[in-house]
Amino acid sequence: MSNICGVIKMNIKRTYIIVLDSFGIGAEPDAPQFGDHDCNTLRSIVSSPKFSAPNLKKLGLFNIDGVDCAAKEETPLGAFGRMREKSMGKDTTIGHWEIAGIVSEKPLPTYPNGFPDDLIAELEKAFGRKILCNKPYSGTQVIHDYGQEHEKTGALIVYTSADSVLQIAAHESIVPPEKLYEYCRIARKILKGEHSVGRVIARPFIGSYPNYERTPRRHDFSMLPPGETMLDALTAKGFDTIGIGKISDIFAARGIGRHIPIESNIDGMNKAIATLDDDFNGLCFVNLVDFDMKYGHRRDVDGYANATTVFDKQLEEFMNKMKDDDILMITADHGCDPKAAGTDHTREYTPLLIWGKQVKANVNLGTRPTFADIGATTADLFGVKFATQGTSLKEKFLK
Repeated sequence: MSNICGVIKMNIKRTYIIVLDSFGIGAEPDAPQFGDHDCNTLRSIVSSPKFSAPNLKKLGLFNIDGVDCAAKEETPLGAFGRMREKSMGKDTTIGHWEIAGIVSEKPLPTYPNGFPDDLIAELEKAFGRKILCNKPYSGTQVIHDYGQEHEKTGALIVYTSADSVLQIAAHESIVPPEKLYEYCRIARKILKGEHSVGRVIARPFIGSYPNYERTPRRHDFSMLPPGETMLDALTAKGFDTIGIGKISDIFAARGIGRHIPIESNIDGMNKAIATLDDDFNGLCFVNLVDFDMKYGHRRDVDGYANATTVFDKQLEEFMNKMKDDDILMITADHGCDPKAAGTDHTREYTPLLIWGKQVKANVNLGTRPTFADIGATTADLFGVKFATQGTSLKEKFLK
């Protein structure tokens, strides 16, 4: 704590970054380059009768530049702005890496026609099992279409999406989750060089045809980030780092001191709220994937809107428990407009809402040129420096 000119300033002890996975707020200028046009996740869900977000509104969500789908807050409680993605992608991995300070100049490889035959042959040899599908597919549809053949033959269901991913689905009675994870680790080692996909994802499922269900035992095996992130920088200086949800997966566990798995958005927020009772000094990084996985990709407008309403209620509890030396940042990693054509992510601006007892009210941060400003700001709050294209916003919002 310091006293400058009679104003008492406390050191920031804990910073929370909560990523509302896919919560976009409008098309970026280069959206057509990514196959997107008039996309706006926030506008789509606000149109639903299931949407209610008074706490996000108080923080300034509808005061952000370019957001015109609901009434503005007269005096927002904190700082607000919109983030433009500088990286050449619109997926989870690249989005989170950029939040953490790394701008990806080249897109990760994608496979709109499936993986090459020679790569599939190499995977089959390494697995000792045949492969089914090898196409871009919806995760729920692929197990419906290939689940029976998988159960009869033991062949693995391998598929991709518009993202840079290789996904392996298997029934838990045929391939136990730990064995499926082993196959994913093998695939992760094989997928190098030109085939360095962002994530290899284990997709276990249960049940009987036609009522197969994916289980919460999904696991992501990501590439290592190609440079230093805010997590690495904080860890090197002795600060605590907690990853809630799939944060550890996205960063291949690097820079994560404590991993807390979750089963849903609600569970994730409950666990984030629980950490407010913990005595730690550093960053808690949270990903709430249901927005994207359960509602965005499935183009479920009402489901997405209702999930936002539930989050907003939990947000109030979270804010009420925050201590004087805590900072909260709420953002997203890309868009996934539930009214857009297809099932892919959408290239959108993302929100940045910052609040805490030491944050000035009604500060418009404008449009930031890169998500990496979040990583730079987080490190700066703890007096840590690292190489990034981001710029710290600390001086703009801190009292």
